[in-house]
Amino acid sequence: MDDERFVDTDQQYHDRRGVVVRVTRYDRQERRIIFMRPDYPHPCCVPKWYFEKYFRKFEGKSEG
Repeated sequence: MDDERFVDTDQQYHDRRGVVVRVTRYDRQERRIIFMRPDYPHPCCVPKWYFEKYFRKFEGKSEG
C-alpha cells in the first residue's frame, strides 16, 4: 500500500496571496497536497479540499 499512497508530481500553483509554490506529492491516504514554498526548506501540506479552494494552476513563465 505504501507504493500507492503517494503520487509524485512537479507542478506549479499559486496560493491566494499570489505566491507560486511547487507541488511535489499527493498523499492518497490522508488526502493532502504536499508542496514547497520558495525560500522555505521544509515541505508544507494542506488538505485536498483546502488546496482546491485556495490554490490555482500557475500558467505563467517558470521562475528559476
